[in-house]
Amino acid sequence: MATIDLNADLGETVDGVPTADDAAMFAVISSASIACGGHAGDAVSMAEAVGVAARSGVAVGAHPSYLDRPGFGRRALAVDPELLRTQVSGQLDALAAAGADVRYVKPHGALYHAVSADAAAARAVVAAVVALSDSLGRAVPVLGLDGPIVRESAAAGLPFVREAFLDRGYLADGRLVPRGAPGDLLHDPDEVAARAVRLALTGDVMAVDGSVVTADAVSLCLHGDTPAAVLMARAVRAALEAAGVGVAAPW
Repeated sequence: MATIDLNADLGETVDGVPTADDAAMFAVISSASIACGGHAGDAVSMAEAVGVAARSGVAVGAHPSYLDRPGFGRRALAVDPELLRTQVSGQLDALAAAGADVRYVKPHGALYHAVSADAAAARAVVAAVVALSDSLGRAVPVLGLDGPIVRESAAAGLPFVREAFLDRGYLADGRLVPRGAPGDLLHDPDEVAARAVRLALTGDVMAVDGSVVTADAVSLCLHGDTPAAVLMARAVRAALEAAGVGVAAPW
């Protein structure tokens, strides 16, 4: 039976208030990217998310970002690479200290896009993941899109795992439609479910201009804070299983 990973960004608590229905999402997904203090989350929310993940049989990944809680990590910031390495390492260590068995690292928001375009940012993040890997005694995979992060991960001996987005629009060159631009987000559970099945079976996705983009993803992402996230996640899982595709973490 073919399988694919279904991940969601969870644990994104802001001022003690969750931004998503984490409990409902944990029941459907196979991997959870947990906010570790940069854009959201704190010691309490991390520990809670790690506990729910363990009880749900969901793999835990770290979701570090620029230190930008006011902007929820979605603003592009100019950060010195050495400082960025230190900031990301601090977030990874915080999640590990909360009891997480960290199986992968996925940068969040603007940092996610930065490591796909800027070699210095990618190198800084990879250095932080290498430090975590050394402390755990195993190579921790990096999850993301193509770009410098792929080369830097390989150079450091880290596995790189590609993902595709179910609820974000794609440009013809494979990049995501910028937030706020037409077609940036998908909201219809049926449309998102159909995209998931297509990605799992053919490895491609339709861009906003109607062209076809090759994705070849091992993991499919749904944002936990999307208003219809739970409905979409349930529709995706049901559609994948109906198509003969199992949902399982690859870590």
